[in-house]
Amino acid sequence: MAIRLPRIVSAKKVPKGYFAVYVGEKPKRFVIPVSFLNQPSFQNLLDLSEEEFGYNHPTGGLRIPCDEDIFLDVTSRLN
Repeated sequence: MAIRLPRIVSAKKVPKGYFAVYVGEKPKRFVIPVSFLNQPSFQNLLDLSEEEFGYNHPTGGLRIPCDEDIFLDVTSRLN
């Protein structure tokens, strides 16, 4: 059963005010609002990304090294 979150959209083009991240072992792309960047719980995910990958993301997208379920749980709690 898929969880649908209104703020996480699937789009090939990233709408204004959103950015793309890749999550999971087999990276899945999520397009999320930039307002998430101000949230402490999302900043924790960004810290994990920095520790794991540094600032070099050869795929061009930000990769977050956590399970998709954890990512969905964290983002579902954000305003």
